[in-house]
Amino acid sequence: MSARVHLDTDILVIGAGGAGMSAAIAAHDAGANVLLADRSLIGRGGATVMAQMTVAAAVGEEVPDRWEDHLTDTLRAGRSLCDETLAQLLCEQAPTAIRQMDEWHVGWARHNDGRMRQAQAPGHDRPRCVYVDFLNTGPAVSRTLRAQVQRRSTIMRIGDLLITELVLNDGAVCGAAGIALQDGAAVTIAARAVIVATGGVTRLYHRNSASANMGGDGHALALRAGADLTDMEFVQYFPIGHVAPRLVGMDPIMWDPFRYKLGGQLLNAEGREFLADYGVAEQGRYYAARDIACYAILKEVEAGRGSPAGGVFLSFCHVPEARLREAFGPVIDRLLANGIDLTRQAVEVSPIAHYHMGGIRVDERMQSSVPGLFAAGEAVGGANGANRLSGNAIPEALVFGRVAGQSAAAAAAKDRISRYTHQAVQDALDLLASETRAGAANPAALISDLQRLMDRHVGPFRNEVGLKTAFAEITAMKAATSLQPPAATRFAAARRDWFDLRNMLNVAEAIIIPALARQESRGAHQREDFPSADEKWNVNQRVFLRRQEITAERIQRRYGKREAAG
Repeated sequence: MSARVHLDTDILVIGAGGAGMSAAIAAHDAGANVLLADRSLIGRGGATVMAQMTVAAAVGEEVPDRWEDHLTDTLRAGRSLCDETLAQLLCEQAPTAIRQMDEWHVGWARHNDGRMRQAQAPGHDRPRCVYVDFLNTGPAVSRTLRAQVQRRSTIMRIGDLLITELVLNDGAVCGAAGIALQDGAAVTIAARAVIVATGGVTRLYHRNSASANMGGDGHALALRAGADLTDMEFVQYFPIGHVAPRLVGMDPIMWDPFRYKLGGQLLNAEGREFLADYGVAEQGRYYAARDIACYAILKEVEAGRGSPAGGVFLSFCHVPEARLREAFGPVIDRLLANGIDLTRQAVEVSPIAHYHMGGIRVDERMQSSVPGLFAAGEAVGGANGANRLSGNAIPEALVFGRVAGQSAAAAAAKDRISRYTHQAVQDALDLLASETRAGAANPAALISDLQRLMDRHVGPFRNEVGLKTAFAEITAMKAATSLQPPAATRFAAARRDWFDLRNMLNVAEAIIIPALARQESRGAHQREDFPSADEKWNVNQRVFLRRQEITAERIQRRYGKREAAG
């Protein structure tokens, strides 16, 4: 192994997407020394940079609005499972976050009179969602935050750094250990507080809309450090994600506004509209609920009536080109550059994993159950309950990132004595120094197997047999995986894959176990063997690791607060 590198900081932020950059900015502005680390390029990975749609906030510039009304819609979408404290924090502070981004010149779309344009997204009772345009909202937010980070020159920024373990001393987080992906060097970091902002878990699924680094790193790090997770069974699938032809540089969930505005036809391999077979005769109008659309598409594929890539066809060939261009002119040109002419050909779509409602269980300060460990963005669980309201993802990153940064800075200021010791980091260093022998299982192949397994049995529709099958196969994968990573070399992809697989197997179990326990259908968790919602399951589940076993436990909700269920 290459020589070890050691760094010292007040606040370590793991993950440099929208939430991580927001947290780093807030912690810096609160007076803390900040190290912003990411396994890819700073500000260019994660989900925010890929988002191309809208951002929900009750700024009230299109029509009168209040954050309380945004909260009502958020709680309704969450199917009675939202942590109301976190949901209120999100909705109440979203307008401030949007106006701050406006001051930083993000470029929100505006009317001629200067008012922000706001669109009405599914689940909202009025036009509430701001945007830059329907292609570049996420990239513009990321670019703006990246510029603010760069202006704060004392924020230390390190890319290509894979954090492999959080370091604890006397039950509190005191730093982290990891590897530099370019040369395999071990890296240790002493920190008075750590913020996990690594995004979601949708890389666990073969078909997903996320970047390749969203495999649940932060969830696994927190779980092994002793933190609680919550709502892990709720994985939000988008019904018409792009499958084929190949689409470069565009969001795979971009088809929703097309279909909503223009009445795109969902066709099976026979060229027939099929939603009427599942109780929804759209007749040129788009109103099928997402869960029904998901179910219908998957059942058509299961029956052998799917498209060549394993989805169905989405066709706009019946829509005049002039109408296509009137609605989405720049997008039409981008599609043509990808070789896709909507006037002549259908595209193939399928349900894809899009977002994860679960994550690290935190309080209103974004503090986890482990002292010194905070979370931000999609790595936080609880705010969205069983289903996320459209448009809430970016404000979640901005608001929770800022709160986490401020809270972590305040915690670090109270305790200026570092708890980090060489003894505390030794186990993590021993793992980094260890190397498996030749002939071990290929971690990249196992990741691919895991993704397909999760698609097949832990996707949008589940049952007891499938969930138990997935759990058994994951147990077998863990047994077949070597206990040591491959050798450390320059650009050692196999070593990175080993650590990814280790995390992904932990997180897969953390999804399956509460999914097995929840014997009902609610929001993004649909059990074919328990097709109705059950009032007795109006509870959240806490997931934790004890003695190397992952366990789920009910948490009763009362008056907006959670208490352990009896």
